[in-house]
Amino acid sequence: MVDQGKVEEAIRLLLEGIGEDTSREGLRDTPARIARMYGEIMHGMSEEAGAHLSRKFSVESNEMVLEKEIVFYSMCEHHLMPFFGKVHIAYIPDGYVVGLSKLARTVEVFAGRLQIQERLTAQVADAIMEELKPQGVMVMVEAEHMCMTMRGVKKPGSQTMTVAVRGIFEEKQELQSRFWSCLAR
Repeated sequence: MVDQGKVEEAIRLLLEGIGEDTSREGLRDTPARIARMYGEIMHGMSEEAGAHLSRKFSVESNEMVLEKEIVFYSMCEHHLMPFFGKVHIAYIPDGYVVGLSKLARTVEVFAGRLQIQERLTAQVADAIMEELKPQGVMVMVEAEHMCMTMRGVKKPGSQTMTVAVRGIFEEKQELQSRFWSCLAR
């Protein structure tokens, strides 16, 4: 849960620290706006990802389930700047599947926290393994980081890719190959 008052005070201090006049018209309500914004974008701080994966449906087939291009937005914990991109998830059921929206909701929970991409990727994979108990899961995240495109090295459009592989995907190269082949379509 975001402490609105603390965020507002921090933003006032930040604005003063960069030399702004917090009483001028355009900035008067900015601390409150930013506090509300952080309450919205940091929603994952008070959510449990497993809750979204707890409703399962039994299936007879244990063929690969792939959901790709799940758009996400998150905040880098190092610079408090956005990073955003797409998540691709594949899993091999072990008798149970979840509704497809539940995979996207799981991504949203972890993206709604101060984050690094490597941890986000692993958290999504681990939550699916823990809650759904599939034979295996593979998660790939590709993202653009504003802390790298707006500042520092200033390389707009550069993409960072991270991959987490669990269970049967670690053991069977052909499953990984099928995952990559499906993403290329």
